[in-house]
Amino acid sequence: MNVSHEVERMCVVHKGPHHGPAPIPEEGKWVKAYQISDISGLSHGVGWCAPQQGACKLTLNVKEGIIEEALVETLGCSGMTHSAAMAAEILPGKTLLEALNTDLVCDAINVAMREIFKQLAYGRSQTAFSENGLPVGASLEDLGKGLRSQVGTMFSTSVKGVRYLELAEGYVLAIGLDDNGEVIGYKFVRLGKMLEDIRHGMAPNEAYEKNIGTYGRFDEAVRVIDPREE
Repeated sequence: MNVSHEVERMCVVHKGPHHGPAPIPEEGKWVKAYQISDISGLSHGVGWCAPQQGACKLTLNVKEGIIEEALVETLGCSGMTHSAAMAAEILPGKTLLEALNTDLVCDAINVAMREIFKQLAYGRSQTAFSENGLPVGASLEDLGKGLRSQVGTMFSTSVKGVRYLELAEGYVLAIGLDDNGEVIGYKFVRLGKMLEDIRHGMAPNEAYEKNIGTYGRFDEAVRVIDPREE
């Protein structure tokens, strides 16, 4: 190591404490992380691109520094979905440090990788106090029936009010209004479950009708509107 002339002339002052890093909680244990292989856990990171036109939610399951599972969910940018396909192939098998220094094609996914790295490096994971963590495949529980991301899409204007387009339950077919013209409920179809039924042999119309549901006081609505047409 090269040192400056000023440092070369200094006398040595010995360091006293050698206690190492502060322990962090990992999968039910307190761990002092000295190297990347000391990091384990499942966590989430959210990222965005420079013009903030798209966002990414990244879920990683890390065991002894190696990414064993990756779930990439994207929103708002069509190009990012293709970047997500590449990132999903790239990430598993890499160390957490390798992944942090890998170009994951899209800025939003790269930022999500940075954010999740900080979560895991500081012991702020979802599995911090879960003994042995979660098995590989655990991130799929975030998706529910039909393995479809939870998506919410609403649109509103000051002149025409709100339109619910998609909620956690599914694709909104109709909005119910009361006599004041206020939303009191909605009718939806569970797209993921419907497509799952069709794939398993159910007739499309039957699957569609089977997966329709309502929320709130939809049955009491004075007026029902199609949020995409009216």
